Amino acid sequence: MSDNNRLRDVFDAIADPTRRRLISLLAEVDDLPLHELTAQFQMGRTAVSKHLAILKEAGLVLDRKIGRETRFRLNATPLKEINDWVAFYSKFWSMNMMRLNQLLEEEEK
Repeated sequence: MSDNNRLRDVFDAIADPTRRRLISLLAEVDDLPLHELTAQFQMGRTAVSKHLAILKEAGLVLDRKIGRETRFRLNATPLKEINDWVAFYSKFWSMNMMRLNQLLEEEEK
């Protein structure tokens, strides 16, 4: 799914701790069936499915049917948007910390 076809904002999709945990679980393996994902949470299959649907709308999760089983896998490509956003602020804080260090060194002299 291209960025233009996403139905949900990636930032919105990862805002929930359960969805972040689902992303972590899916990052560790190629794919997992719904029942194995559900076993990792203290909530029902329907609740986990709703979280997966939100991740799918954001393009973060892909699914495929194998017989009666649905297997899910991570599509990390949309996470680049978050990485790029955080990288900007990382540069901002690095520059400010460097300026602070320079100021402190000047005051010590």
